[in-house]
Amino acid sequence: MEFDVTIEIPKGERNKYEVDHKTGRIKLDRTLFTATQYPADYGFIDDTLGQDGDPLDVMVLVQEPTFPGCLIRCRAIGMFRMTDEKGPDDKVIAVPSNDPRLEHLRDIHHMNEFHRLEIQHFFEVYKDLEPGKSVEGSSWVGRTEAEAEIARSYERETDRLAKEKANGGVAH
Repeated sequence: MEFDVTIEIPKGERNKYEVDHKTGRIKLDRTLFTATQYPADYGFIDDTLGQDGDPLDVMVLVQEPTFPGCLIRCRAIGMFRMTDEKGPDDKVIAVPSNDPRLEHLRDIHHMNEFHRLEIQHFFEVYKDLEPGKSVEGSSWVGRTEAEAEIARSYERETDRLAKEKANGGVAH
């Protein structure tokens, strides 16, 4: 399964950028309160709806950072399941589909253990020091479960759009 990821935050950043899905513009949401930096490019899968009500989040393992708004064709290798102060907030872990240097990464257990620990540590502490924010419960799942969640997130967005259309264009 391949899909497009829109990058919001490049690898190595502390600034948290977000795409405004109504205008398409990229805005600075905040600078992380901790000294932590994003360990990989971070963005979302277009036309999906995650359990948190936003497009499904993706961390893309890249050799070099890209830039906000960059579109990368990817494939999932696994997912980091976590819960934040608002509820489930899963993070798909993906690689660019056309990068031969990452061809060997087919499932989460193919990823270097230290790199997994680095990503896990980032998500466990990146909201520390921010009032009212928290992260709990975390675990790794493989490609099959990640792809199943991606498929469910496409279905959730399709259902949301159908309901919106049935309500005369008003989201509920």
